[in-house]
Amino acid sequence: MNKLSERFRGYYPVVVDVETAGFNAKTDALLEIAAVTLKMDDNGWLAPDDCMFFNVKPFEGANLEKSALEFTGIDPYNPLRDDVDEAEALKAIFKMIRSGMKAAGCKRAILVGHNATFDHSFLMAATERAGNKRNPFHPFSTFDTSALSALAFGQTVLKKACETAEIEFSDREAHNAEYDTRKTADLFCKIVNHWKSLGGWPLPAPAETESTAADEETES
Repeated sequence: MNKLSERFRGYYPVVVDVETAGFNAKTDALLEIAAVTLKMDDNGWLAPDDCMFFNVKPFEGANLEKSALEFTGIDPYNPLRDDVDEAEALKAIFKMIRSGMKAAGCKRAILVGHNATFDHSFLMAATERAGNKRNPFHPFSTFDTSALSALAFGQTVLKKACETAEIEFSDREAHNAEYDTRKTADLFCKIVNHWKSLGGWPLPAPAETESTAADEETES
């Protein structure tokens, strides 16, 4: 059982990170978004695959919290940002995901994120604003690497979890959507592969019960 389509109940995991101008997905601007797809080799080991990143123009009427901009260091009006509209960014990312999902034989994408509900809420709000009807993501389910890291490494902060997992992490590059997405992808793959190395996957075959054995003897 070394197919990606069989690992997560048919879901295609896609790691997503966003940088924003606040915490309210409905009112605050989406400023950066990155997505990393994942692949599985013939032996069942998970690894990052394709990556796509966009600087995003604040939508019309978007709120820009000064404290959020100071935290991320993003200047939404910097002419060198080479930013695009939300609709353009999502169309390209969704196209990449649908292509990977089809190749893997998966039925639907599921968002992987560090504190995933935050990224998921901004993704869904932007999708609604863009009027995009081809959103491949599950509408509410996610895989949260913060929770998985707490289980696997006793850490919930991305930097600490990566360091404990022996994944290189740079404070200087952090809080950039592309960098954080790549690190989250590395972390998710490390956790999934570690579980496999411990014998947790594939699942063992169900033990034969006495009633099953008796039924088989009766039929024979």
